[in-house]
Amino acid sequence: MSGAGREPLHADYSPDVEAIADAYLRENGCNPSRALRCVICHALADLLECERRSWRAERLLSRGYVRGRVRDGREQ
Repeated sequence: MSGAGREPLHADYSPDVEAIADAYLRENGCNPSRALRCVICHALADLLECERRSWRAERLLSRGYVRGRVRDGREQ
């Protein structure tokens, strides 16, 4: 990912973002590299959990559709 042609990011983040960033830094011995890796790991874990829940919901909907299928014009 190249930063060519992009304006630099400014430090006008919300107080919540700053508090979370500070907490990750403190938890990781003020090591920004480790803190960033922790943030990425937690974000990926949350993403995988959301995908798992979405897949499960789709599966449940699919099962409900099959159970309520119509056969010979009559509902089963």
